[in-house]
Amino acid sequence: MRIEEDTLGKVTLPDNAYYGAQTKRAVENFQISGLRLQRQFIRAQGTVKLAAAKANASFGLLNKKVLHAIEKAAIEVIRGKHDSQFVVDVYQAGAGTSQNMNINEVIANRAIEILRSKKGNYRLIHPNDHINMAQSTNDTIPTAIYISSFESVKERLVPNLKRLYQGLLKKSQEFNKILKAGRTHLQDAVPMTLGQEFSGYAEGIRNDIQRLQKASRSLLYLPIGGNAVGTGINAHPMFQDRVIKEIRKITSIKFMKARNSFEGIQNVYPALELSASLRGLAVTLTKIANDIRLLSSGPRTGFAEIILPPVQTGSSIMPGKVNPVMAEMLNMVCFQVIGNDTAITYATQASQLELNVMMPLIAYNLLFSIDILSNAIEAFNKKCINGIKANERNCRKFAESTLAIATALNPILGYESAAKVAKKAYITGRTIKQIVIEKGILKEKEADKLLNPFKLSKPF
Repeated sequence: MRIEEDTLGKVTLPDNAYYGAQTKRAVENFQISGLRLQRQFIRAQGTVKLAAAKANASFGLLNKKVLHAIEKAAIEVIRGKHDSQFVVDVYQAGAGTSQNMNINEVIANRAIEILRSKKGNYRLIHPNDHINMAQSTNDTIPTAIYISSFESVKERLVPNLKRLYQGLLKKSQEFNKILKAGRTHLQDAVPMTLGQEFSGYAEGIRNDIQRLQKASRSLLYLPIGGNAVGTGINAHPMFQDRVIKEIRKITSIKFMKARNSFEGIQNVYPALELSASLRGLAVTLTKIANDIRLLSSGPRTGFAEIILPPVQTGSSIMPGKVNPVMAEMLNMVCFQVIGNDTAITYATQASQLELNVMMPLIAYNLLFSIDILSNAIEAFNKKCINGIKANERNCRKFAESTLAIATALNPILGYESAAKVAKKAYITGRTIKQIVIEKGILKEKEADKLLNPFKLSKPF
């Protein structure tokens, strides 16, 4: 064990802990959930601290020896070597002061160790004076949120969405000539192809990719350099420009400084904008998952228009039952994302005066949504969409029997007369085609041509 001291007094710490007194107090104060901020966030924090050290050193505020030690420690954090040292609960001190001090202390103590001294020798490298130089919780935490969220969307979520889009597009082409009945209000509608239905799903995903990418662009404006309230107090006049330049070098992403540092610290609206687009994506995915469940319902008492790849047994009591488990999983993930967005919305509007003090909650829920959506989309595409097969016989049967084929009679008979034909077909259990031939409304060849389901599915 070792003893450290902060402004409140002495604290006992395990000797192998790189975190220090302020982190230890936070661990004792916030034993709430056992949840910790994600790996992506810790990596982003390491990026901010590394960039800040390089910027400060370029102004002569850190000597080369200290910079080298901090740089090495920060890179280890970025690479995940010290993840076990980030021990503060998500539900912690407001803006994330404990989280900021956690990384300040870890990097400081590891840098001290690199310089062959003992942890806690803060006369050599201090968590606040050196690691947190020219920074504040108030500008580093939102900066870490934006960096980690942008990287997560760019590196995982969008690529997985693009693969899902391609999977749906492939199915739309594969099913393009398979006729089926459309359905509106869950009732019979005019004929269409299964491929047309899937093309709608693909386009919905493509639109969500565009919305996500647009929302992500707001994350490129970082409030780092604004310090406590936006004035940049205690920072070199060129610190903001230099630290952004260093972040760009580390991440290879074209981050920029916030257009207004005061607004950038008062609010966390880029996170809210991204969360809203994730919620929209969740709504799109929910619709697709629900449709997949409906279209695959059966196999004998439902629609049974598509056949899903069996990935596991569906019942602990009913032998041979196979359920649409991947679609159900996707539904659950989407509902969670919508709930996360609600939490983020409330936390974002909780900004007061110069600061939002709910940022750890925003960070956790935003990254949680991105993570589970990325994983769910990948699994859904691989284990469900890619293996879907069409039940062409069932599709064709419904296409030919839908009463909405009577819509094609509107130009000839008018709406009311066509409705009577549809009603007669329903009562007798016969098809629209059979009724119009029997009643002499159309000759067989005319009926074949006018009421051809495939032709009706491609009116243009």
